[in-house]
Amino acid sequence: MTASLDQIATLVLPSEDGAALADGARALGLRDAKTLSSDLAIEGIIEAKTSADARAILAAANVTGDVCVQPQADRRKTVLVCDMDSTLIGQECIDELADFAGVKARVSEITERAMRGEIGFEGALEERVSLLEGLPVSTLQRCFEDRIRLNAGARTLAQTMHANGAKTLIVSGGFTFFTERVAQACGFADHQANTLIETNDRLTGKVGYPILGREAKLEALRNACNGEPSRALAIGDGANDLAMIEAAGLGLAYYAKPAVAAASHSAITCTDLRTALYFQGYSDDEIVED
Repeated sequence: MTASLDQIATLVLPSEDGAALADGARALGLRDAKTLSSDLAIEGIIEAKTSADARAILAAANVTGDVCVQPQADRRKTVLVCDMDSTLIGQECIDELADFAGVKARVSEITERAMRGEIGFEGALEERVSLLEGLPVSTLQRCFEDRIRLNAGARTLAQTMHANGAKTLIVSGGFTFFTERVAQACGFADHQANTLIETNDRLTGKVGYPILGREAKLEALRNACNGEPSRALAIGDGANDLAMIEAAGLGLAYYAKPAVAAASHSAITCTDLRTALYFQGYSDDEIVED
């Protein structure tokens, strides 16, 4: 008989509920369980299963939470690579800019199709940016201040991993105007994104080349890891994040499109970005809070 392969399973609930956490741990059959956050997050040894298997077990037990099953070795990643739009922030920057230009409905429809992988990202970006032609450059700052909000746990995730020596990078199919400000707000060390071309203080409707899309995100991940993607945690929500998520040592889908969630190592579906820390074995007394 072949011995079963043990892994670590981490369960995180959307709110403190000691009874539900105990029910989830029992349903998963966790051994040597360790509480990471009181009534909120727990981990333990589990016989070989996938994260999808664990989610099905929790659903059958009527426990709502996010779960990740992974090997015990090298769980704490030394590189963090995150998408920005709808991941670190709750908005799609180009959709918000389009609202100022009076074309939000049209742009949002293209964005949604691109994020589902139904149309190519590069062409979709060019088409959407063309609709912003003539928008005053000053609108970008107004958009950032009035519309853009960090998702819960974004700053905590970046600050905690930075404090533990990790390299932190935003890699976005959005725009450098916004990644620069979000990186500063969260505490990311570096950022990469696309550039909006402007002249006479107005957008030209053109984007700088080469366009940063799916393959460029994968390349950014590999470069950040010095060619060792197993060292990285990658988080994103759209089709253009899929290559880097699949390549990373731990790839997480964050409230993602179905195809992305299905292909990821695990998914955050009902909690926040702090969960990415619990999945790596961080406990509350190790997490950096402002």
